[in-house]
Amino acid sequence: MLSYAFQVLKQSNYEEVASEKFDQAQDLFAAILSRGVAQQLKQGLYREYITKNETLSAIRGKLVMSKMIRDRIQRKQKLACEFDELSENNPFNQILKTTIHYLVKDDGVRSDRKTALKKVLVFFDGIDLLEPSGVQWSRLHYQRNNKNYELLMNICYFVLDGMLQTTEKGEYKMASFSDEHMARLYERFILEYYRQHHTYLTEVKAAQIKWNLVGDTSGSMIRFLPVMQTDVFLRMEEKVLIIDAKYYGRTLQQHFDKYTLHSGNVYQIFTYVKNQDKDNKGNIAGILLYAKTDEAITPDHMFNIGGDQIGAKTLDLNTDFKVISMQLDKIAFDFFGGNNEIELITAN
Repeated sequence: MLSYAFQVLKQSNYEEVASEKFDQAQDLFAAILSRGVAQQLKQGLYREYITKNETLSAIRGKLVMSKMIRDRIQRKQKLACEFDELSENNPFNQILKTTIHYLVKDDGVRSDRKTALKKVLVFFDGIDLLEPSGVQWSRLHYQRNNKNYELLMNICYFVLDGMLQTTEKGEYKMASFSDEHMARLYERFILEYYRQHHTYLTEVKAAQIKWNLVGDTSGSMIRFLPVMQTDVFLRMEEKVLIIDAKYYGRTLQQHFDKYTLHSGNVYQIFTYVKNQDKDNKGNIAGILLYAKTDEAITPDHMFNIGGDQIGAKTLDLNTDFKVISMQLDKIAFDFFGGNNEIELITAN
């Protein structure tokens, strides 16, 4: 799933990762980081301007007058300067160093991979370690000079935010990969799979659906309505398939001896479909796509509700990838119509 969620994993530098088996998620992340960081070191670590304040013999940048006055009172003859300097000691490299630091200490990472991480860690000597809970992920922005860091930062996010837990003694330990982060990875995987293999589709994206409002549609009124953000939005000409990816420990809800789909999930996909089908043409479908659990009952039903197809299906991830691929292909073919032309495009 990682290789689809982050297409850069398909680069030659990561081919060995795809052929290996990993018992622990942190071992997989350690393998990706050791290769990714080694590749980045060949190109040079990303540098950005940071503001520094130093007392110097000659002026550099601009003078800090408040500090200058205090120094003069204390008979200090040097100049208090503030200047910008290109530095490797920036949040991107600090996050990398912090993640590698904790992976090296984790028992779930193989010794040979720890050795590989230690080799790249020596190049981060002048870079600060961060407190994992204080990393401000939302402040990371990517542009042409640091685009290669996007995958590395996502891996670091999974480790530091999703797996690193604080013990009662205030120390850190690596926990299992959280369901919340698995759910995000699951959504991204499905979207990227259709984007890569179903190129006959005119649109493959995570689209927002507009409310089908009648009457006053002024901005002051619309702002009170929640955003309808789909996980996967597939279009071929006038037909649209909306997929809402669900990664839960339990797929169904139980009331006494009756098992049903989660009501909130059904209402959600129903709302998406009916607001998308503004003209009531019946060419919109919605599917709740659950990751298969060990439950005996797995949903695989479609219903015609008000002229549109709405239902739930199960994706078995605990199998060979060819089987996973067939399951995803069948969902698209069943709705858009599996014909020779589509199958030929997909195969290519």
